[in-house]
Amino acid sequence: MKRRALIRSLCRSAAVFGCTDLLRGLGLGVEFVNIARESGLRAKTIYGSEARNKYLIETTGCGAAFFDYDHDGWLDIFLVNGTRFEAKWPAGAAPVSRLFKNNRDGTFTDVTIPAGVARTGWGSGCCVGDYDNDGLDDLFVTYWGDCSLWKNQGNGKFTDVAAAAGVTTRTTSGLRRHNTGCAFVDYDRDGHLDLFIANYIDFDPRTAPLPESGPCKYKGILVACGPPGLKGGRNILFHNQGNGKFTDVSAKAGILSTPGTYGLGVVTADFDGDGWPDIYVANDSTSSTLYRNNHDGTFTDIAIEAGAAYSADGKPQAGMGVGVADYDGDGRLDIVKTNFAGDTTSLYRNTGQGVFEDQTFQSGLGRVTRFLGWGVAFLDFDNDGRPDILLCNGHVYPEVGETEAESGYRQRKVAYHNLGGGRFREVSAELGPGVLEKVPGRGMAVGDFDNDGQLDVLVNCVNDVPQLLRARSTLGNRWIKVKTVGVKSNRSGIGARVACTADGRRQVDEVRSGGSYLSQNDQRVHFGLGPAEQADIEVRWPSGVVDVIRGVKANQILRVVEGSSPA
Repeated sequence: MKRRALIRSLCRSAAVFGCTDLLRGLGLGVEFVNIARESGLRAKTIYGSEARNKYLIETTGCGAAFFDYDHDGWLDIFLVNGTRFEAKWPAGAAPVSRLFKNNRDGTFTDVTIPAGVARTGWGSGCCVGDYDNDGLDDLFVTYWGDCSLWKNQGNGKFTDVAAAAGVTTRTTSGLRRHNTGCAFVDYDRDGHLDLFIANYIDFDPRTAPLPESGPCKYKGILVACGPPGLKGGRNILFHNQGNGKFTDVSAKAGILSTPGTYGLGVVTADFDGDGWPDIYVANDSTSSTLYRNNHDGTFTDIAIEAGAAYSADGKPQAGMGVGVADYDGDGRLDIVKTNFAGDTTSLYRNTGQGVFEDQTFQSGLGRVTRFLGWGVAFLDFDNDGRPDILLCNGHVYPEVGETEAESGYRQRKVAYHNLGGGRFREVSAELGPGVLEKVPGRGMAVGDFDNDGQLDVLVNCVNDVPQLLRARSTLGNRWIKVKTVGVKSNRSGIGARVACTADGRRQVDEVRSGGSYLSQNDQRVHFGLGPAEQADIEVRWPSGVVDVIRGVKANQILRVVEGSSPA
């Protein structure tokens, strides 16, 4: 342990020749193992045809969520499901999105039917938030067509109240939108969670081009057409009126005034440090979108001038998933974004006041280009206090098969270890079989489902069973999780900025809804502490209230109620 810590310390100061080889020889002391089948996650996710796709909607797949729906302190699992155009499902056999209850022993029970969430359709993304402030986490699920707002009844059951709440998403012409990423966000800080929904394309199978009619080809192979050439969808912002109903404010809030379209991954964060949540959307085949909150109920897309719209050489990218963290410890929230095969992952460093600089190549993320990324997250997998990065991959076209073309259709994950000083090293081969197993991955969520302090990973795979990657560590590093309960602010505490100071190092993060690729991470904010035995915790709530709790012992889940800390 001491030898490993010494070498890592020297490597971070760039003082050792051959540092990378030394670290590789030591190993990381962390391993991910896929326990999905033995844990009870055996249901196959259905999404389009398995060998050949006619339409773009069949390729995008769907998300996953870690959330504690029954509030017993243990993370449960929700997996969004899809369907097939050509399928004629027998009664009771149609695929449905699934909810699994955590049995607290490493296994899960499928409670989809008794919970009432067994909806069939082209599901896309999911996000979690207590929209009615009743102390129960509610679930929003996006679809091609009308979405579902599952109100948590508190007795293990949910009711779809989307229509009654006013969060239906059909256009005035009746066209079915392809809704994708979503996030609950209190953009006006009135204590009620509003709802943002990204849109991909306005899709109609009666008029959509077919691979042969395009013709649409990828490396000489006929594939589904788009998104270029198809009508891009328009993002939606619903304002929560505080009475269980929402109003569409997309136009007057400035959400429709953006150059980018084909929206997929969504993340919210206060990027400029002004106390108001902003919204970032990863767009496919065009510039990404950064909605700056103007404090008056409106937003302005500043992605281009802020430096977070394009690649380092100024080109549009096929953005998929997005994650946020302060990876360099300067107190500002940075962005990581996955892109198409043949391109790099993007890493945008926040330099202050909402301005970003592309650090993809300087950080070490620019060396890997053969994978097609979807879900992504900053996660401190070794609990050393520095956020690492994990990418979930899989090709978009099943027609590429298992050839060597950009690693084939099924692909492994890519992991980057944070070395400090703004630098990362790819460590995928050192993190165990769960990372190296090849799957057609899409949505990915991060959370500690067994409450052991190690961050686990949930992956939703298209036309395959999911992955549940349990983390195991021999390092002995300590940790703290913070569970927020709002009073003046929204009950979930979404938007609260949490700071953790231990052994002179300060980490910051926020409670957020949505993120990754169409998925929901654990909303408990996790901090790795390294060898530190205690930490000071500060929570700045959207209401302006600040709670400070000093000397919190390591290795615990700290529940912070707004306004409850000593004066």
